[in-house]
Amino acid sequence: MCGRFNVINNPELQQLLKELGIDLGLPSRSNVAPTEDIALVRALDGDNELTEMRWWLIPRWAKQLDQKYSMFNARSENLDKSRAFSQAFKHRRGIVPVSNFIEWRSETGGRQPYVIGSAEGALALAAIWEHWEGEGRVIESCALVTTAAAPEFEQIHQRMPVILAGEERERWLDCSHSLAVNDPLFEPRLKCPMLATPVSRGINNARNKEPELLEPTGEPISLGGGGLVS
Repeated sequence: MCGRFNVINNPELQQLLKELGIDLGLPSRSNVAPTEDIALVRALDGDNELTEMRWWLIPRWAKQLDQKYSMFNARSENLDKSRAFSQAFKHRRGIVPVSNFIEWRSETGGRQPYVIGSAEGALALAAIWEHWEGEGRVIESCALVTTAAAPEFEQIHQRMPVILAGEERERWLDCSHSLAVNDPLFEPRLKCPMLATPVSRGINNARNKEPELLEPTGEPISLGGGGLVS
Protein backbone atom coordinates (compact mmCIF):
# COMPACT_ATOMS: atom_id res chain seq x y z
CA MET A 1 0.00 0.00 0.00
CA CYS A 2 1.00 3.64 -0.01
CA GLY A 3 -0.60 5.82 2.62
CA ARG A 4 1.77 8.80 2.93
CA PHE A 5 4.35 10.57 0.82
CA ASN A 6 6.59 13.63 0.77
CA VAL A 7 7.28 16.33 -1.81
CA ILE A 8 10.60 18.17 -1.62
CA ASN A 9 11.13 21.08 -3.99
CA ASN A 10 14.65 20.20 -5.08
CA PRO A 11 16.46 19.70 -8.42
CA GLU A 12 15.50 16.01 -8.52
CA LEU A 13 11.78 16.78 -8.34
CA GLN A 14 12.14 19.64 -10.82
CA GLN A 15 13.89 17.28 -13.24
CA LEU A 16 11.07 14.74 -12.99
CA LEU A 17 8.48 17.42 -13.70
CA LYS A 18 10.51 18.57 -16.69
CA GLU A 19 10.63 14.99 -18.02
CA LEU A 20 6.84 14.87 -17.64
CA GLY A 21 6.49 18.04 -19.72
CA ILE A 22 5.60 20.28 -16.79
CA ASP A 23 7.25 23.70 -16.57
CA LEU A 24 6.05 24.40 -13.04
CA GLY A 25 7.34 23.77 -9.54
CA LEU A 26 5.73 22.14 -6.54
CA PRO A 27 5.90 23.44 -2.97
CA SER A 28 7.52 21.15 -0.42
CA ARG A 29 5.04 19.16 1.67
CA SER A 30 5.67 16.57 4.38
CA ASN A 31 3.58 13.61 5.48
CA VAL A 32 0.90 14.04 2.81
CA ALA A 33 -2.06 11.81 3.70
CA PRO A 34 -5.24 10.49 2.05
CA THR A 35 -8.13 12.96 1.63
CA GLU A 36 -5.66 15.83 1.14
CA ASP A 37 -5.36 17.57 -2.22
CA ILE A 38 -2.31 16.43 -4.17
CA ALA A 39 -0.67 17.28 -7.50
CA LEU A 40 -1.31 14.94 -10.43
CA VAL A 41 -0.01 15.01 -14.01
CA ARG A 42 -2.43 13.93 -16.72
CA ALA A 43 -2.59 14.14 -20.52
CA LEU A 44 -5.39 16.28 -21.94
CA ASP A 45 -5.75 17.35 -25.57
CA GLY A 46 -2.27 16.18 -26.43
CA ASP A 47 -0.46 18.01 -23.66
CA ASN A 48 0.44 17.11 -20.10
CA GLU A 49 -0.98 19.29 -17.36
CA LEU A 50 -0.46 19.52 -13.61
CA THR A 51 -3.62 19.74 -11.54
CA GLU A 52 -4.72 19.27 -7.93
CA MET A 53 -7.02 16.43 -6.91
CA ARG A 54 -8.38 14.90 -3.75
CA TRP A 55 -6.39 11.81 -2.79
CA TRP A 56 -9.29 9.42 -2.19
CA LEU A 57 -11.07 8.39 -5.33
CA ILE A 58 -14.80 9.04 -5.55
CA PRO A 59 -16.38 6.73 -8.15
CA ARG A 60 -18.30 8.59 -10.83
CA TRP A 61 -21.46 6.65 -9.97
CA ALA A 62 -21.34 7.34 -6.20
CA LYS A 63 -24.49 9.04 -4.96
CA GLN A 64 -22.67 10.88 -2.18
CA LEU A 65 -19.27 11.43 -0.62
CA ASP A 66 -18.44 8.38 1.46
CA GLN A 67 -15.27 7.19 3.18
CA LYS A 68 -16.71 3.84 4.21
CA TYR A 69 -14.29 2.07 1.89
CA SER A 70 -10.58 2.77 1.43
CA MET A 71 -10.26 4.33 -2.01
CA PHE A 72 -6.83 5.96 -1.82
CA ASN A 73 -5.07 2.87 -3.24
CA ALA A 74 -6.12 0.70 -6.19
CA ARG A 75 -4.71 -2.82 -6.53
CA SER A 76 -3.28 -3.29 -10.03
CA GLU A 77 -4.46 -6.91 -10.18
CA ASN A 78 -8.11 -5.80 -9.96
CA LEU A 79 -8.09 -2.63 -12.06
CA ASP A 80 -9.99 -4.14 -14.98
CA LYS A 81 -12.63 -5.83 -12.80
CA SER A 82 -13.30 -3.25 -10.11
CA ARG A 83 -16.52 -1.28 -10.57
CA ALA A 84 -14.88 1.67 -8.85
CA PHE A 85 -11.63 1.65 -10.84
CA SER A 86 -12.11 -0.02 -14.25
CA GLN A 87 -13.29 3.02 -16.22
CA ALA A 88 -10.62 5.25 -14.72
CA PHE A 89 -8.01 2.61 -15.61
CA LYS A 90 -9.16 2.71 -19.22
CA HIS A 91 -9.67 6.43 -19.68
CA ARG A 92 -8.25 8.48 -16.80
CA ARG A 93 -4.67 7.62 -15.85
CA GLY A 94 -2.24 10.02 -14.24
CA ILE A 95 1.10 10.33 -12.46
CA VAL A 96 1.71 11.67 -8.96
CA PRO A 97 5.25 13.09 -8.67
CA VAL A 98 6.77 12.55 -5.22
CA SER A 99 10.21 12.73 -3.64
CA ASN A 100 9.64 9.60 -1.55
CA PHE A 101 6.92 7.73 0.29
CA ILE A 102 6.42 6.37 3.79
CA GLU A 103 5.80 2.77 4.77
CA TRP A 104 5.60 1.01 8.11
CA ARG A 105 6.72 -2.34 9.45
CA SER A 106 6.09 -3.96 12.82
CA GLU A 107 9.08 -3.77 15.12
CA THR A 108 9.73 -3.89 18.84
CA GLY A 109 7.77 -1.07 20.40
CA GLY A 110 5.24 -0.65 17.60
CA ARG A 111 4.99 0.39 13.97
CA GLN A 112 8.22 1.89 12.69
CA PRO A 113 7.92 4.36 9.77
CA TYR A 114 10.46 4.29 6.94
CA VAL A 115 10.99 6.86 4.23
CA ILE A 116 11.37 4.98 0.93
CA GLY A 117 13.22 6.75 -1.83
CA SER A 118 15.75 6.53 -4.63
CA ALA A 119 19.17 8.15 -4.80
CA GLU A 120 18.61 8.49 -8.56
CA GLY A 121 15.83 11.05 -8.34
CA ALA A 122 12.18 11.68 -7.57
CA LEU A 123 9.50 9.04 -8.17
CA ALA A 124 6.62 8.95 -10.66
CA LEU A 125 3.76 7.03 -9.04
CA ALA A 126 0.98 5.56 -11.18
CA ALA A 127 -2.49 6.85 -10.39
CA ILE A 128 -6.03 6.81 -11.74
CA TRP A 129 -8.49 9.68 -11.40
CA GLU A 130 -12.20 10.41 -11.57
CA HIS A 131 -14.58 13.33 -12.12
CA TRP A 132 -17.55 13.38 -9.70
CA GLU A 133 -20.53 15.69 -9.56
CA GLY A 134 -23.01 15.75 -6.69
CA GLU A 135 -24.31 17.70 -3.72
CA GLY A 136 -23.83 20.87 -5.75
CA ARG A 137 -20.10 20.25 -6.14
CA VAL A 138 -17.62 19.03 -8.71
CA ILE A 139 -14.68 17.04 -7.31
CA GLU A 140 -11.78 15.44 -9.13
CA SER A 141 -10.11 12.71 -7.12
CA CYS A 142 -7.51 10.00 -7.52
CA ALA A 143 -6.03 6.78 -6.15
CA LEU A 144 -2.46 5.51 -6.27
CA VAL A 145 -1.98 2.15 -7.98
CA THR A 146 -0.20 -0.58 -6.00
CA THR A 147 1.31 -3.94 -6.83
CA ALA A 148 2.76 -6.86 -4.92
CA ALA A 149 6.06 -6.08 -3.22
CA ALA A 150 9.30 -6.80 -5.03
CA PRO A 151 11.28 -9.52 -3.21
CA GLU A 152 13.69 -6.91 -1.85
CA PHE A 153 10.79 -4.80 -0.57
CA GLU A 154 8.99 -7.59 1.30
CA GLN A 155 11.05 -6.93 4.43
CA ILE A 156 9.21 -3.60 4.69
CA HIS A 157 5.69 -4.37 3.40
CA GLN A 158 3.81 -6.85 1.21
CA ARG A 159 2.58 -4.13 -1.18
CA MET A 160 4.22 -1.15 -2.85
CA PRO A 161 3.19 1.65 -5.20
CA VAL A 162 3.67 1.20 -8.93
CA ILE A 163 6.70 3.33 -9.81
CA LEU A 164 6.89 4.32 -13.47
CA ALA A 165 10.24 4.73 -15.20
CA GLY A 166 11.33 5.78 -18.67
CA GLU A 167 8.88 5.02 -21.48
CA GLU A 168 6.39 3.55 -19.00
CA ARG A 169 5.37 7.08 -18.06
CA GLU A 170 4.29 8.02 -21.56
CA ARG A 171 2.49 4.71 -22.07
CA TRP A 172 0.64 5.13 -18.79
CA LEU A 173 -0.50 8.67 -19.58
CA ASP A 174 -1.60 7.78 -23.13
CA CYS A 175 -5.19 6.70 -22.54
CA SER A 176 -5.81 6.30 -26.29
CA HIS A 177 -4.14 2.92 -25.84
CA SER A 178 -5.44 0.33 -23.40
CA LEU A 179 -3.26 -1.50 -20.91
CA ALA A 180 -3.70 -5.00 -19.49
CA VAL A 181 -3.34 -5.81 -15.81
CA ASN A 182 -0.49 -8.19 -16.69
CA ASP A 183 1.49 -5.42 -18.37
CA PRO A 184 5.18 -5.52 -17.36
CA LEU A 185 4.94 -2.09 -15.76
CA PHE A 186 2.94 -3.70 -12.92
CA GLU A 187 5.57 -6.35 -12.22
CA PRO A 188 6.71 -6.52 -8.57
CA ARG A 189 10.24 -5.29 -9.11
CA LEU A 190 12.30 -2.30 -8.08
CA LYS A 191 13.16 -0.28 -11.18
CA CYS A 192 15.86 1.77 -9.46
CA PRO A 193 18.06 1.34 -6.35
CA MET A 194 15.97 2.14 -3.27
CA LEU A 195 16.72 2.97 0.34
CA ALA A 196 14.44 2.62 3.38
CA THR A 197 15.40 5.07 6.12
CA PRO A 198 13.85 4.92 9.62
CA VAL A 199 12.35 8.20 10.83
CA SER A 200 10.53 9.51 13.90
CA ARG A 201 7.33 7.74 14.92
CA GLY A 202 5.83 11.19 15.33
CA ILE A 203 5.10 10.98 11.62
CA ASN A 204 2.56 8.23 12.34
CA ASN A 205 0.09 11.04 13.11
CA ALA A 206 -0.98 12.53 9.78
CA ARG A 207 -1.49 15.92 11.42
CA ASN A 208 2.26 16.19 12.04
CA LYS A 209 3.77 17.96 9.04
CA GLU A 210 7.11 19.17 10.41
CA PRO A 211 9.95 18.45 7.92
CA GLU A 212 12.19 17.61 10.88
CA LEU A 213 10.23 14.38 11.35
CA LEU A 214 11.86 13.10 8.17
CA GLU A 215 15.33 13.22 9.70
CA PRO A 216 16.90 9.71 9.94
CA THR A 217 16.71 7.98 13.30
CA GLY A 218 18.89 5.06 12.25
CA GLU A 219 20.90 3.59 9.41
CA PRO A 220 19.15 3.23 6.03
CA ILE A 221 18.39 -0.21 4.63
CA SER A 222 19.48 -0.84 1.03
CA LEU A 223 16.64 -2.47 -0.88
CA GLY A 224 18.60 -2.98 -4.09
CA GLY A 225 16.88 -2.57 -7.42
CA GLY A 226 17.88 -2.28 -11.04
CA GLY A 227 18.63 0.71 -13.19
CA LEU A 228 15.91 2.97 -14.52
CA VAL A 229 14.03 1.73 -17.58
CA SER A 230 15.43 3.50 -20.63
